[in-house]
Amino acid sequence: MAERNQRTVFGQTLVELCRENKDIVVLDADLGGSTMGKMVEIEPGMEERHIEMGIAEANMLSTAGGLARAGKIPFACSFAVFSAGRAYDQIRQSIAIGKLNVKICGSSAGCSDFGDGATHQSVDDIAYLRVIPNMNVFVPADANETAAIVKYMASHEGPMYIRVNRNPYDNVTPENAEFVPGEPKVLREGTDVTVFACGVMVTKALEAAEKLEGKVSVRVVNVPSIKPLNRESIVKLSKDVKGVVTAEEHSIIGGLGGAVAEALRLERIPVEFVGIEDRFGSSAHSYDDILNYLGLTADHIAEAVEKINSL
Repeated sequence: MAERNQRTVFGQTLVELCRENKDIVVLDADLGGSTMGKMVEIEPGMEERHIEMGIAEANMLSTAGGLARAGKIPFACSFAVFSAGRAYDQIRQSIAIGKLNVKICGSSAGCSDFGDGATHQSVDDIAYLRVIPNMNVFVPADANETAAIVKYMASHEGPMYIRVNRNPYDNVTPENAEFVPGEPKVLREGTDVTVFACGVMVTKALEAAEKLEGKVSVRVVNVPSIKPLNRESIVKLSKDVKGVVTAEEHSIIGGLGGAVAEALRLERIPVEFVGIEDRFGSSAHSYDDILNYLGLTADHIAEAVEKINSL
C-alpha cells in the first residue's frame, strides 16, 4: 500500500527533489520534525540544504524571498496557521508583489492538529492567501496528490502555497498522476448533484456518494487547485445537475465554496456549503471527533446533497 500520510510524503518528496536539484532549500520554523522538512537535514550530504529559522515565520519568509532572489528554490515550512498567518505581510509585500519563486508549506492544516485547539488550527488560510494576487493555492486530496503537487511546485516559477494534512487516511487518487493546476478532477460520475471537495473532504464526499447510491446520483469532483481554478470546468460540471455542494475543512467564508460560487456567479445554479461555520476550531480527543463536532463528515455532505436534490 502506498504511503497514506501527506506530511510524510511531503518530506520524502523534498528529499527526492533535493537530490535532483541543488538549488532547492528547505526552511523550517522550529517545526521541522512535524512538517517533515527536517528529512532533508538527516539525508547524508544534504545537511546544509535545511535551514532552521526558529519560531520566527516572518523572518523565515523574508529569508525565503532573499534566497529566491539569489536563484534558489526555497520551501518554507511551518504549521498552516503560522506559515500563512504570522507572515502575511512578508508574503504579500516581499514575495507576491515581486512574484518571487517561494514555495510555502502549511502543515497540520485545517483542524488536523486536533489536540492543540484553536490556536493551532487553520480555518482561514485558504481565504487570506487566495486573495493575494500572484499566489497559487493548492489543497491535495491525499498523500499521492501531495507528491504530485510538490513536484509541480519545484519545477514551476512563482509563489505557491500547499496545505498539508497531519493525519494518515486512505489515498483516493492514483499514484504518479500528473497535477494540472486549475483543473478539477472527476473521481466519481453522477447525474443529480455535483460535490466539489478538497483535502480530506474528498474522501468524505466519496463516502457520502456511496451512502446515497440508489437514492441520489452524486458526482464527486476533487478540486486540488483552489487558485488558479478553471471557471469553465466548474460551470460545465455544474450545469447538467440540479445543483452543487462544496465540502472543505475550512471556513465557509472565502475558501473552496467561495471560489466555486464565484465561478458560478453568472449561472442560476443552487450551491450549498459544507465547511466550518463562522467560528474557530477546538481541542478534541481525535481527528474524527473534531470533524464530527464541526460538521465535516460524510453524513453532513449527504444531508447537503439531499437538500439540493430536493429543490
